[in-house]
Amino acid sequence: MEIDLSLIGMEKGRQYETIITTKNDENLKNAAPIGVLCSGADTILNRIFKGSHTLDNIVSQREFVVNITHDPELFTMSTLGNLPQDYFNEDTTLKCAEAYFKCEVISLTEAVKQSDPIKKKDEAIVIKSKVTELAINKKSKAINRGFAYVIESLSNYSRFDIVGEEKKQEYLQRFREAYRVVRKVGYRQDIEAMNKIKEELIKKGYEP
Repeated sequence: MEIDLSLIGMEKGRQYETIITTKNDENLKNAAPIGVLCSGADTILNRIFKGSHTLDNIVSQREFVVNITHDPELFTMSTLGNLPQDYFNEDTTLKCAEAYFKCEVISLTEAVKQSDPIKKKDEAIVIKSKVTELAINKKSKAINRGFAYVIESLSNYSRFDIVGEEKKQEYLQRFREAYRVVRKVGYRQDIEAMNKIKEELIKKGYEP
C-alpha cells in the first residue's frame, strides 16, 4: 500500500491520539497512548518523556508501531497499565487496531518547551520517524481531539444563560483550556468554530 498518512485522515501539522506499541530486548511488548504529530505524508514526530517503557524501547530498538483505534477500553487499559500480551500480534501491532503504521527512527533530540506545564522540561525526547509500512484493516481516521472539544464547548455554551455566575466562571475556565488545545491540535474548521464561540461569549460581556 502507498505510504500516505492522509489515507487515515492525518494532515501535516496536526496532532492525533494513538496507541504506540513497542517491544524490549526480551520481546516483551508494551502499549501506551501517545500523541503523534504528522509532519509529512510519511514522517511523524513524537515527544515522549524519559522514564517511560515506550521511550526506552524506542531508543533501544529504533522502531515502533502506531496503532489507530477508537476503542476507549484500549486507551484506558494502556494508560492505567500494560495490555496483556495476547492483545499483540507477533510484529507488535495490536490485533484489534483499525489501522496501523510501522516507523523507523530518524533522529532523537532533547526537547525543551517553555510553555509546557510539565515542570521537568529537560526530560523529554522528540523523535522524528519515517513510516515504513501502512496497513488499513478497516476504513478509519486517526483521532483528533479538536472536534470533541468543540462539542463540549458548545454544550457548555448552550447552558450559559441558565446557570449562575459561579458556574459561568467554571464554563469559561473550561473554554480557555479547550481553546488552547484546539488551537494547538485541531483542524482549521475546529479553530474557526472555537473562535465563533469566543466571539459570542465576548458579546455576553465575558473575557474567555
